[in-house]
Amino acid sequence: MMNDGWATDQAATGRLKDWLGFIAMAVGMFLAILDIQIVASSLIDIQIDLHIPANRLSYIQTTYLIAEVIAIAISGWLTRATSTRWLYAIGLAGFVLASAACAASESYPVLYTFRFIQGLFGGVLIPAVFSAAFLMFPPQRQALATGIAGSCAMLAPTIGPFIGGWITENLSWHWLFLINIAPGLIAVGAVARWVQIDLPDWARLRRIDLITLGLAVTFLATLELTLKESPRLGWSSTGALALAVVCAVSGYNLVRRSLRATQPLIELDIFRDRDFAIGAWFSFMLGMALFGATYLLPLYLGVVRDHGPLEIGTIMMVTGATQLLTAPFATVLERRYAPRGLTFLGYGLFAAGLFINARSTPTWDFQALVPPQVLRGAGLLLCLLPTTRLALGRLPPERVAQASALFNLMRNIGGAVGLAMIDTIIENRPAQHVAAIVARLQAGDRATAAFVGLPLDRFTGKPIGPIDETTRQMLEPLVQHAAATASFNEAWLVLGILVTASLVALPFISRSGDSPA
Repeated sequence: MMNDGWATDQAATGRLKDWLGFIAMAVGMFLAILDIQIVASSLIDIQIDLHIPANRLSYIQTTYLIAEVIAIAISGWLTRATSTRWLYAIGLAGFVLASAACAASESYPVLYTFRFIQGLFGGVLIPAVFSAAFLMFPPQRQALATGIAGSCAMLAPTIGPFIGGWITENLSWHWLFLINIAPGLIAVGAVARWVQIDLPDWARLRRIDLITLGLAVTFLATLELTLKESPRLGWSSTGALALAVVCAVSGYNLVRRSLRATQPLIELDIFRDRDFAIGAWFSFMLGMALFGATYLLPLYLGVVRDHGPLEIGTIMMVTGATQLLTAPFATVLERRYAPRGLTFLGYGLFAAGLFINARSTPTWDFQALVPPQVLRGAGLLLCLLPTTRLALGRLPPERVAQASALFNLMRNIGGAVGLAMIDTIIENRPAQHVAAIVARLQAGDRATAAFVGLPLDRFTGKPIGPIDETTRQMLEPLVQHAAATASFNEAWLVLGILVTASLVALPFISRSGDSPA
C-alpha cells in the first residue's frame, strides 16, 4: 500500500536525498538497457571464445529480451508486494551478480542461463524509474525527473554500440558485463538508503496467481520467439505457425483471466483509461521506431560501408549527442505546452529523420547521416516525455507502478514487432532488388548506375552490350551493396510511414490529458 503521509511530505520538499536516490535508480536502468546493445558489438568474439553455433548466437540477445519483457509485465504487482525501494534494490543487486556470472561463463549454455537471469532482474528496473518520477516529486519537478529517466532510457541504446565497440577493440568481451558491477553496487546502496515511496505488502507474495503467471510467461516468450524466428523460417512455416498459435491461445486466456480477477497479477483494465491507452499506443510506436533505427543504421554501416564496431558506434553517437543537447529544451517545453502539440512535433521530427534515411545510397557515410540522426535525436524526448505524462501523470498513485510496467512493456513489444518487420524485408527483398538493378543496368539506366556507383559513360538510356567476366566480377559486390541499401531504404520508409500514421490518435486525447504539466 502507499505510504500517503510520507508521499505528501515528499511531494512538498523534493530534497537532495530524493534526487540522489532517483538518479541512482536511473543509473541502474541505464545499465539494464545498455546491456542489450553493448553486447551486440562483441557477438563474434563471444562466439569464437565459447564455440557457439552460428544459428544459436543471437540467443545471447533473445534470452535477455524474453526475460526482460516477462519481468516488466509483472513488475507492477511485485512493486506492491515488496515496495519500490526493495524491489529495485534486490533487482539491481541480482542484475549485478548475474552480470558477474555472465563474465565468468565458460560455455554458452551457462552464459544463456545467466543472461536470462540478468534480463529478469533488469526488467523490473525500467518501469520503476518512470513511476518514481511521478511518485517522488511534486508536479513542477516531474518533467525534470521524467527527462532524466527518458534520457537514460533513450541514450543507452544509442551509445551502446560505441561503448561496446571500444571494449571489443581494447579489452575483452568479459568487460561488457564487468563494467556493470561498480556503478551497480553503488546504486544499490543509494536506492536502499534514499528511496522511499511506498510500503511493502509482503502477504501478496503468498497470493500470487501461478496460472496467470504461467500464461504471461508463455505468451510473452512465444511472442518474442514468433517475431524473431518467423522472418527466418517464413511466416507460413510449421514452426512459425505453431509458435503463433501458442502465443494467441495463451494471450487470449491471459487477458480473460486478468480482466476477471479481483486482484489481477497484471491489471489490464487500466487500458480502459483513454489517455493511458493513447500513451501506451505511442509508446508502442516509439519502440518500433527507436529499436528499428538503432538496428538498421549499424546494419547498413556494417554490411554496405564495411565499418567496424568502433566506427559504427562513433557515427551513431550523433543521435546521442543531439539528444543530450536538446534534453533541457525538451524538459522546458514539456512543462509549458500540452502533450498533443509536443507529441506531434516529436513524432514529426522522428519520422522526418526516418524518411531522409529512406533516401540513402551505398556511399552515404558520416556526413550524409548527420541530418537524419539530428532530427531523430531532437525528437526522441519530445516523443517520450509528453506521452509518459499522458499515460501516468493523472493516475491514482496506487496505479502508477502497474501503469508504468504496461507503458514500458508496450515499447518493448513495439520494438520486437518493428525488428520482425525489418528482418522480413531484409530477408525477402534483396534478391528482388538485385534482379531489378541488373535489368535496369542492362537497359542503360543512368540513375541506377549512379546509385550503384558506376561510371556513367556507358549508360545513355540505351541497352548496353554484353558484359565480360572481369566486369561481372567487379559489378557483383556493387550490385549486392546497392540491393542491400534499397532493402534498408524500404524498411526506413515503412517505419517513417507507420510513425506518421500513429499521429491519428492525437485528436482522441481528452481535454484533461492535453493540459500542460
